[in-house]
Amino acid sequence: MIRRREFITLLGGAVVAWPVAARAQQPAMPVIGFLTGEPPGLLTDLVLAFRTGLGEAGYVEHRNVGIEYRWAEGRYDRLPALAADLVNRPVAVIAAVGGSVRPAKAATSTIPIVFVTGIDPVEEGIVPSLARPGGNVTGVMILAAALAAKRIELLRELAPGITTIGVLVNPTYNANAAPQLRDTETAARALGVELHVVRASSERDLEPAFASLVRQRAGALLILSDPFFTSRRDDLAALTLRHALPAIYGLREFADAGGLMAYGVSRAEAYRLAGAYVGRILKGAKPADLPIMQPTKYELVINLKTAKALGLQVPPTLHATADEVIE
Repeated sequence: MIRRREFITLLGGAVVAWPVAARAQQPAMPVIGFLTGEPPGLLTDLVLAFRTGLGEAGYVEHRNVGIEYRWAEGRYDRLPALAADLVNRPVAVIAAVGGSVRPAKAATSTIPIVFVTGIDPVEEGIVPSLARPGGNVTGVMILAAALAAKRIELLRELAPGITTIGVLVNPTYNANAAPQLRDTETAARALGVELHVVRASSERDLEPAFASLVRQRAGALLILSDPFFTSRRDDLAALTLRHALPAIYGLREFADAGGLMAYGVSRAEAYRLAGAYVGRILKGAKPADLPIMQPTKYELVINLKTAKALGLQVPPTLHATADEVIE
């Protein structure tokens, strides 16, 4: 028979023990690894879109999921080490964006990877199929290269009569540069346009690249999508205006910075979709069973102030089809 004092003592011990046991049984908060070749300042809105996608799956950063961010800040040679660091952490899922899908895949064959990429993942050997990617990798394909023909057509519509177009490429951005340039060259041949390719991988390369375009009498400029170019969008916009080169880029940030025109997939939509996929994987879905997604929202942004400074008249049809016109 338990005496009253002994019963109270036992009960008090149990009251203390129950919360401890409950805490021990609670699962640890999952952690996502966010890996990118870009600097943090370029992705503020896109990280927000990624978190929005996570929220659609029921995950909120700091509440029921953690995110470990790794930024290569334009130094792509750092990506393998950053990917290995996330694997050793270890994280539950890796979101590989900004040209980091190859280093992430090389670092692990078991941790799920959700990418946002501008290359064709089947053509580049990242996954065997868009419908059934298999393995531990899936994600969102932006198709930056496949939009080259449309961008050339837009340049010719805004600046009729041009026969030569310059192409600015960063040769160190191996994940994206080669397929973009290849598709641009194919599109130019089909449209009867001559290309002059110039290369820049650092700030000091930009002035010589533009001087070369002037010598070659390029009538317009197509700037290939690249984190380094995005980080120098203000400089590029100023250079295109100074050298009187109508230019188009894949991201709206270029037009916002004073560039003439931008046309491409909505990156915010792509990052939201990637966040939603990460959330589904955290809930138990397998990357092998999640087909590669392709955003269907495209954005055409025209800077009217820059067009006027270049002496260009925006055709009414082009003005009407633009998603946004910057006055």
